[in-house]
This record gives sequence, structure tokens and C-alpha cells, in this order.
Amino acid sequence: MQDRYTILAVFEYSTEAQVVKAKLESEGVKTMLMDEKTIDSDPLISQAIGGVKLLVHNNDLENAATIYNEIRNYTKDENGNNIHCPKCDSTKILVADLQRKNIFFMLFPFFESRKLICNDCKTIFK
Repeated sequence: MQDRYTILAVFEYSTEAQVVKAKLESEGVKTMLMDEKTIDSDPLISQAIGGVKLLVHNNDLENAATIYNEIRNYTKDENGNNIHCPKCDSTKILVADLQRKNIFFMLFPFFESRKLICNDCKTIFK
């Protein structure tokens, strides 16, 4: 039987991935990193190849996701306070991926406002 792994998270630098990998392995979760050596040898290509991928064995995926959600850094406001979801009042808020459908925002991305997404209820808000 072949071992199956799923991507749990993607990091820009391998040091960030190593910290999370160490925490998961200390909890008994089977993990491995993909593209770590490539990005370590040339960090400027991190965006081009999609960053360092943290892979988790499928048998440990649910447990790993729970542990990762407990330790990950969530978005704060300008004063360092937690941001609350307007729908469920959760503080597990992340910056949402930008959906650039307009050519103007593709050419001038700095005019696009930041959107946030709740990690619990998946509500997107500003």
C-alpha cells in the first residue's frame, strides 16, 4: 500500500515550515516538506514555485489540521487587537486571497482593498 500525503499549509520560507513541522511531529503526526531544498538554495523563486509545502499523512490529516489551527497566526488590526468576525464573532481571521477579475486591479494591485476571511464560518468581509 502506498503512503498518501496531503498539503496542509504552504509557507514562503522553509524556516516557517520547519517550526510547524516540528510541532506536528512532536504530537505524533507524520509530515514531510516539499520544495524545501529548492527554496533554501534560491529564496527568490519561492513565489514562482508556490512556496514550501507542508505535507501531512492522510491518516493524520484531521488531527494535524486541529493542531495547526491552534498555533497559526491570525490577523490583527493596526493596534494589535484581535479582529472579530461580524457573523460568528470568531477571532480566527485570515487575509483572503484576492480574486482579481478586473484588468485594472491586475495592473494596479495596490488600489485593491484588503479582504478578510473567517477561518470558522468562511465569511469574507473588509
